[in-house]
Order: sequence, then C-alpha cells, then structure tokens
Amino acid sequence: MIFDKGAIYLEVRLDELEKKVITGASELLQAAQLEAGDIFVLGCSTSEIQGDRIGKNSNLEIGQTVIKALLSLLKPQQIQLAVQGCEHLNRALVVEKKVAKANNLEIVSVYPALHAGGAAQVAAFEYFEEPVEVEHIIAQAGMDIGDTSIGMQVKFVQIPVRTSIKEIGAAHTTYLRSRPKLIGGQRAKYQWEDPAKK
Repeated sequence: MIFDKGAIYLEVRLDELEKKVITGASELLQAAQLEAGDIFVLGCSTSEIQGDRIGKNSNLEIGQTVIKALLSLLKPQQIQLAVQGCEHLNRALVVEKKVAKANNLEIVSVYPALHAGGAAQVAAFEYFEEPVEVEHIIAQAGMDIGDTSIGMQVKFVQIPVRTSIKEIGAAHTTYLRSRPKLIGGQRAKYQWEDPAKK
C-alpha cells in the first residue's frame, strides 16, 4: 500500500507492519513477564509510520492493523490493552470499561477522532467490546511507535527493553517494562531467604 505524502510516496506493507508489531510486542512481553489482568499501553503515531511528522497524517487503516495485531497477541494471555491518544486529548487512553472499573479509573467524556486522539485510538474504539476514555493509567509495560511519550503511563520503576524491532514503517520504536521499587538501606535484602532453612 502506498500512501501519498504530497511530493513523497512511502510504501507501507500492512502485512509487514503487522508482523513487526507482533514481533516487537512479543519480545517485550517475554522480558516483562506480564500476568493476566496486567495492562499494556500503546502509543502509536500512524503519521510517523508513514514517514510524516507526528500528528500530521493520521491513517485509519494503519491504526486498525496495529490494534488488531496487538489484540491477537494480548487477548489470549488476558493482558489488557490501553491505547494512548495524542496531546489534543491530553494523552487520555482508551481502555475497556471493565478495566476502568477494576482499576478505579476515572472515565471522561470524549470520543477520539483522527486528528484528536489519533488513528490507533479510533481503531481501538472499533475493536474493543466496550471502550471508554480515561485520563491516566498505571501500566506494567508499554510499546511506543513513533516517539509518542508513553512514560507517564508506565508504572515506576521503568526499564527500557531492547528488541529486534527498532522501527515500524518509518517510526522509531521504544519499549518499557517495570519492576517494583527496591527500598531500604544497607541491611535490606532483595531475595527471600527462609529463616527456617538457616
């Protein structure tokens, strides 16, 4: 599929895009060791995937491809997908209503559009069972396609994950997992030692 960017044409093969999304997310999941019920946040600029500037050339077909690919991977593992919107929605997120209720998230009254929320959010509204928008979330891991800045949505402490997928289309990709904070001082231990076995 070739998308017209004015004087520039960029070929984006949707089958290749789907494969890269699944590969990158699978490698992140392997590193993050998520459990059923955990939240995986996606930031996605379909403009950047096409080689354009973020927010300038949203494409629904690319957004649909990304969301379908992630749902095919996450749903069987019962990992919940949250899709971050653009700055025009204050980076609010689309989640399933049951996820919002289970995590006591405040639902806000807004619907995404291609140029206010973005193509991935619009696609999430199409493919989720009961989508709602929430202002904030604390996810256990996340995937950022196109430098959309998902760090605010991932639980502290965040750890970058290197995968074999550095770009999807023309968009730079980054991945984050999280771990519990290490607290205490010199006497603190970070692995359990059974006193009965000493």
